[in-house]
Amino acid sequence: MSNNKEKLFAEFTAPTTQEWLDKIQVDLKGADFEKKLVWRTNEGFNVQPFYRREDVLKLKTPDALPGEFPFVRGNKKDNNVWYVRQNIDAADAKAANAKALDVLNKGVDSLGFRIPGDCVSEEFVRTLLNDIYCECVDLNFSTCKRHSVELARILTAYFEEKGYDKDKIYGSVDWDPIEKMVMNGKDTSALLSIAAELTEVLKDYRHFRCISVNTVSLNNAGAYIVQELGYALAWGNEYLTQLVEAGVEPTLAASKIKFNMGISENYFMEIAKFRAARMLWAEIVRQYEPKCDCACKMCVNATTTSYNLTLFDSYVNLLRTQTEAMSAALAGVYSIVVTPFDAPYETPTDFSERIARNQQLLLKEESHFDKVVDPSAGSYFIEELTNSLADAAWKLFLKVEDEGGFLAAVKAGSVQDDINATNTKRHGDAAKRKEFLLGTNQFPNFTEKSDGKQPVCGCKCGCKTDNASENAFKAIQSTRLAADYEQLRLQTEQSGKVPVAFMLTIGNLAWRQARAQFSSNFLACAGYKIIDNLGFSSVEEGVDAALKAGADIVVLCSSDDEYATYAIPAFQYLNNRAMFIVAGAPACSDELKAAGIENFVHVKCNVLETLKEYNQKLGI
Repeated sequence: MSNNKEKLFAEFTAPTTQEWLDKIQVDLKGADFEKKLVWRTNEGFNVQPFYRREDVLKLKTPDALPGEFPFVRGNKKDNNVWYVRQNIDAADAKAANAKALDVLNKGVDSLGFRIPGDCVSEEFVRTLLNDIYCECVDLNFSTCKRHSVELARILTAYFEEKGYDKDKIYGSVDWDPIEKMVMNGKDTSALLSIAAELTEVLKDYRHFRCISVNTVSLNNAGAYIVQELGYALAWGNEYLTQLVEAGVEPTLAASKIKFNMGISENYFMEIAKFRAARMLWAEIVRQYEPKCDCACKMCVNATTTSYNLTLFDSYVNLLRTQTEAMSAALAGVYSIVVTPFDAPYETPTDFSERIARNQQLLLKEESHFDKVVDPSAGSYFIEELTNSLADAAWKLFLKVEDEGGFLAAVKAGSVQDDINATNTKRHGDAAKRKEFLLGTNQFPNFTEKSDGKQPVCGCKCGCKTDNASENAFKAIQSTRLAADYEQLRLQTEQSGKVPVAFMLTIGNLAWRQARAQFSSNFLACAGYKIIDNLGFSSVEEGVDAALKAGADIVVLCSSDDEYATYAIPAFQYLNNRAMFIVAGAPACSDELKAAGIENFVHVKCNVLETLKEYNQKLGI
C-alpha cells in the first residue's frame, strides 16, 4: 500500500507559489489581485488569499510545544479541558446557593458569584457556599472593589475552617479598579494601593487569583481584536508593575493576575488572539525574572460578547455565541462563559441559561474539543494570523507604554478615545451594511414582532454613562451594534400603523426578482410589512394592485435600462397616493429626479439613515 502511495504522489509536481499566483491572475481576467483577493483587516494588517508551507517556516510559533514557554500552544500538554462557567447574581445568598447547587448537577464546574458590597460577611459566605465542595469547583467572586480584601479574608478563613487543601482551591476574586476608570470615567485610583494587601491574603492559594484585567468590557464596547489584545497586555503589565514596585515577588504577582476577555464573531481571528495573547504575556512576565516559567502562563476566562447580540431574531444569537465559544475552546482558554441568547432584552431565563450551558457541553461531549491540545497548530492561515496579531498588538502595547503605561493612558483618555472611535465606526458600518448583523440589518424576519421586548441597558451591554460631565476622566460610551436598528423597528411597531411596502415588479425577470428581494430586505429592517409579487404586465396594473392592497410604499423593481420606460409613468400614475421608490441607481437617475422622483434604494445607501427618513415622511 505504501509503495502504491509513493508512486501515485510521485506523478505530481508541487506547484510553486509563483505558479499559483500566475494561475490566479489568469482566472482574475485582468482584475487587480490586491483589491479582489487581499483582505485588509480591521486589525490593521493584510491577509493573503492563500498561504504555503514556506510562509510558516519563517515563523517561530510552529516550533513551540504545548505547555511550554511561551505557551502559544496552550498551558497544558495532555488535554484541552476548560471550565464551563455560569455567573450567578448573589444578592440573595440562599437563592444563589440553591441555583449554584442546581447548575453544578447540570454540567457546570465553574461558578461566578456577583455579591453586592454591603452583603459581604462571614454569614453570607457560609450561606452562599453551603454544600458546595470547594475543592471540586472553580469559584469566582465579584464584589465592590472596596470590599475585596474583606471578602478574600472571609474566604480564606472559610476554606481553612473546612480543612480544604489549599492547592486544590481554584478560582478568583475579581478586583479591577481600573475597569471603572476606563469604562465609566470614575477615579478609583485610590484603591490601587490595596493590590499588594489582597495578594498577600491569598498568597498561599496558588490557584486562586485576585487581580483582574477585564478587557471583556472593551470587547462589549465594540473594540477590535487587536485593541482588546494590545490593551489587555498593557493593562496586565500596569498591575504587574505596581505589585512588584509594592514589594510583591514577581512570581507571586504574575500568578495572581487573571484576564477576563471577550470573544467576538471573527472565528479564526479569535483563535489566533488567544494564542498570541499567551505568547506575548509570557514574554512580558519573563522580563520581571520570575522564579519559574509557570508564572508566565496566562489565565484567561473568555466570555462571548454582548456587542453583536440582537433583540429581534434573537435565536440567531445562539449561532453567534456558539462559534465564539468554539474559537475560545479551540484556542485553549481556562474557562468560558456563554452569554444567554435573551440577555439583550431580559434577565436570562432558566431556559436560556440551560441552552448556554449546553452549548459548551456539546463542544465537550459531542465534538470532543477538550481532547486535543491546540488543534489549530500548523494551520498556515492561523499561524500567520497569530503572528500578525501579535505584531499589531505589540505595537499598541509599546505605544501605551510610551504614554507612561496603561493607567496614564486611561487618565489622559487615549484608550477611551480609541475604543469610542471604533464603536462609532462600527455603528456607521452597520448602518451602511458594511458590517452585517443577520436578522437585523440583513435578512430580517419580515413578520417578527417584539412582543413587548425592550432593550436591557446596563454595564453588560455597555450603555452610555450617566452624568459623564461629573466624571474625573473620559468614559467609554457604547451601545450594542444592533441598538440603532432595534430602536427604529420598535418605533415603527409602536406607531400604531405599520407601513405596507408593495413590490411593483415589471420587465426583465432576473432583475425584477433580484431587486424585489433586495428592496424587501432593505425595508423590512424598519419593520415594514412587505408584499412581493411575481410581476405585472403594465405599471398601471401594478399601481392599482398596490393601492388595492393598501400600500403606503410602492417600490418599482426592474432593470436599469427599463427604468427609463417604466419609472416616470408609474410615478405619475401613482400621483402621490403612496410613497414611490425606485430600486437601484440607474443611469437615468438624473432624468427621474427631474421628474420629481426622490427615493432610490441601492447598495450604496446608508440603510439606517434612509429608513429614518422614510419613517419621518410616513409620519412615524
